[in-house]
Amino acid sequence: MTRAWVEIDLGALCRNGAALVARAGVPMLPMVKADGYGLGGLRSALALDALNPWGFGVASVTEGDELRRGGITRPIIVFTPILQTEIDALRRADLTPTLGDPAVIESWARTGRAWHLHVDTGMSRAGMLWHLVAEHASLFERAAPEGVFTHFHSAQRDDASRDVQEQRFAAAVAALPSRPAIVHAENGPAIERRAPSTCTVFRPGVFLYGVAGFEGGAIRPEPVASVRARIVELRTIADGETVSYDATWRATGPRRIATVPVGYADGYCRALSNRGVALLHGKRISVAGVVTMDMTMFDVTECEASLGDVVTLLGRDGDDEITVGDLSERGGVSPYEFLTGLRLRLPRRYRDDAAEAAP
Repeated sequence: MTRAWVEIDLGALCRNGAALVARAGVPMLPMVKADGYGLGGLRSALALDALNPWGFGVASVTEGDELRRGGITRPIIVFTPILQTEIDALRRADLTPTLGDPAVIESWARTGRAWHLHVDTGMSRAGMLWHLVAEHASLFERAAPEGVFTHFHSAQRDDASRDVQEQRFAAAVAALPSRPAIVHAENGPAIERRAPSTCTVFRPGVFLYGVAGFEGGAIRPEPVASVRARIVELRTIADGETVSYDATWRATGPRRIATVPVGYADGYCRALSNRGVALLHGKRISVAGVVTMDMTMFDVTECEASLGDVVTLLGRDGDDEITVGDLSERGGVSPYEFLTGLRLRLPRRYRDDAAEAAP
């Protein structure tokens, strides 16, 4: 009997992608980096392939190589800067780099393979600054990029930052000797807020995995991941007794405490100590005390509980649901951080109904 696990609904993943594609009006370039935001990079890519994406986005050569070995044949874009020492590895795995450093561009150009120009319009993380593109016109004549892109730093916000970045990006693209065939800038929140797309492809990320970019968007993603664990210990404690490290939780009257075998080493954040909630038989229960490395305790005094019963730490049980947003807000962490923090110690159970979302 499995003690704890992560359930992943590939059908919901694909329906989220299909909803974005319908709104954007152009093909997607889904991000499957960080092992598919913690939910399985290869399994996610294979499922999303049914939606006919332009390609896939990863963060490293290793991630891209895993997709190639798993049967992905579409373009795979590596979205972090590469070192010149990685060029041979990218070439062998048939990966497409994103480049902004002129010296690396010169080196990559000698391979004769496609690449995408990363234009920094305000993220200040990687890429060539937008106002320097014109200075390198001769380089781009010798080594023309297949694609050009930028990255919005605050697309989820309803402010002027996106407009500023779009203006800078347009100026950079206009400064190229010729317009690349592939132009991309919009992530999930950008498409949520404005559509259709003004580019040739768009790059959805965490929206695919069930997390909206902001409240009140035009479309809402379906939840994709659930985390469930069985009760492995039950005890009744007396008034005044404490639970877990540092005795931060103290019983007010007799209380029944259930222990589940999931802790911060599995990705259930320690910040949820005395703050987190879960579901047992459709009823909400609260974390009692500090979340420990391998176990978390819950106060189950107000509901039926037996050894082996399933506690839903993330996901739906009955008419109630604990979302990634709920847990992230309670723990003061990013939804990205929560999903990517789900450790492989928790086995994955996939629902392979992804074909339902295919056009």
